[in-house]
Amino acid sequence: MLHTIIKSNSYQDSIVLMLLTNKINTVAGVTKVSIMMGTPANKDIFKTGGLYTPELEKASSNDMAVVLEVEDEAVIANVMEEIDLFLEEQAKGNSGASVEETARTWDKALEMAKDAQVALFSIPGTHAALEIERALDAGKHVFCFSDNVSVEDEKRLKLKAHEKGLLLMGPDCGTGIINGIPLAFTNVIRPGKIGIVGASGTGIQEVSTLIHKLGGGVTTAIGTGGRDLKEAIGGITLMDGIVTLEQDPNTEVIVVISKPPAASVRDRVLALLRKISKPAVTIFLGEKPTYHEPNLYHAYTLEEAAELAVKLVNKETIDSVADAFDVPVVSFSADQKYIKGYYSGGTLANEAAMLIKDGLNLSGDSEKKEGYILKNEGYEVLDLGDDIYTQGKPHPMIDPEKRIEMIRQAADDPKTAVILLDIVLGYGSHMDMASELVPAIKEAKAKAASAGRELAFVATIVGTDADPQDGQAQQKLLEDAGVIIRMSNNQAVRTALAMLGIRIQDNKKDLEEIDAPAFTEELAPSQAMLDLLHAKEFLNIGLRSFSDTIRENGGKATQFDWRPVAGGNVTLQKALYYLNNYKTEQTESI
Repeated sequence: MLHTIIKSNSYQDSIVLMLLTNKINTVAGVTKVSIMMGTPANKDIFKTGGLYTPELEKASSNDMAVVLEVEDEAVIANVMEEIDLFLEEQAKGNSGASVEETARTWDKALEMAKDAQVALFSIPGTHAALEIERALDAGKHVFCFSDNVSVEDEKRLKLKAHEKGLLLMGPDCGTGIINGIPLAFTNVIRPGKIGIVGASGTGIQEVSTLIHKLGGGVTTAIGTGGRDLKEAIGGITLMDGIVTLEQDPNTEVIVVISKPPAASVRDRVLALLRKISKPAVTIFLGEKPTYHEPNLYHAYTLEEAAELAVKLVNKETIDSVADAFDVPVVSFSADQKYIKGYYSGGTLANEAAMLIKDGLNLSGDSEKKEGYILKNEGYEVLDLGDDIYTQGKPHPMIDPEKRIEMIRQAADDPKTAVILLDIVLGYGSHMDMASELVPAIKEAKAKAASAGRELAFVATIVGTDADPQDGQAQQKLLEDAGVIIRMSNNQAVRTALAMLGIRIQDNKKDLEEIDAPAFTEELAPSQAMLDLLHAKEFLNIGLRSFSDTIRENGGKATQFDWRPVAGGNVTLQKALYYLNNYKTEQTESI
């Protein structure tokens, strides 16, 4: 039986509600539960999930809606007690005590955070564009974790930021490091001399953690959001980030990371990199470079990008990346020939698909639906962070449920030989993902063994020894379950291929002078962009744990407990915003 509880005027961030839903799912007697804000879009999700009730129509965008399927109504009181306890703990933050004063309105937030240079957003994407504009108008750089912002709004707001001498990092920007302070889903990386600009969250995480493991360190990591190098956006934030790091005296080498870019935007970025004085490394995922250039080096994999950057900082000779690792001996049956990759990191999934296609000499586009980055015969690579899997549900870096389901399905396929996994550590990620996955891994291996097959698991742990999770403990849990651990995703995929007798032929890259159009635009960082590199104060709008992370790493965060005005009506919000701006402009002109 379905029961609906509406908690009026109890706005909570979507990530908090996803974590709360996971917690309530573990309460005895609860068959199914969904907890979301009462927005029209969320009501549609309730319908799709078979949890819609007429009572939901009473919920506004500021009301928290809880729909339960329970066997006994007596369970409901226990559920509500658990919800109240969870929300109380969230309000206290990681320290377990009430945090400093928080703002409830924009005016109060801007007053309290007058010295904050960056506004960090993690609010529903339908409301993000208007709120980003408020922050830009207040002279703040913006780091936007929120997604579901239209391409048109992204282009308009990035142009506005550029004209104001500000950086708009995002939308859908998951990772950043500013002045040694990790933002959003980020690892703890030692300070160093390498600056990163990336249109890829897990790409930044993989490269920065490998730099750390190789003994290097990072000055700044500027995330741009995954669409920045698309034709519609034009690389606005990425190029502003490059010229900012070019003027940073602490940055000696610049790394540029992107998912497959538009060719015209990539060419402009390369032209800019040829113009700057500092050595740079590029990784445009999906491209297999055949050369390096003077002061500009082109990587094929994320691991190669990290190795090149560290070698450049250490003034070492640039040569081919070694492909040396032990190939585990596994007794596959004659039918076992397929590799399946189930990734929480979208960029890592793209890299895995790229390498598998290279090793198997597969051509043409992959079937990119339902989260598949690669689907060819029995070869599969899925990005489980795709919107199709995360709508109304936690990201797979937080929630292992979908990945466990896919592992079980793969174990039932007698042609599956190797399963690839990533374990992403750092702020925002699950604190003990290995313990969640190990039972399913053991179950899958036992099922295969009972059928006379050997099923191999190969994984990479994206993290450092300074991350909040215990990376060594995670590795031991996985290895004790029979998982083969590799230092990088590149090595993990190559290991999986090698176990099937497949090797990737890497290109030997010599230095070449490239005859290409010069970068003729006048592009230079503003003083505000240069000041960003030393920022210590932030205005956090949304997820409270992001404030906790900033404080834990020596920064100052003002928490703005944002909630939508005008009943969540975006059209009315825009009208009120522009009316207020019009009044302000008229007053200033008098």
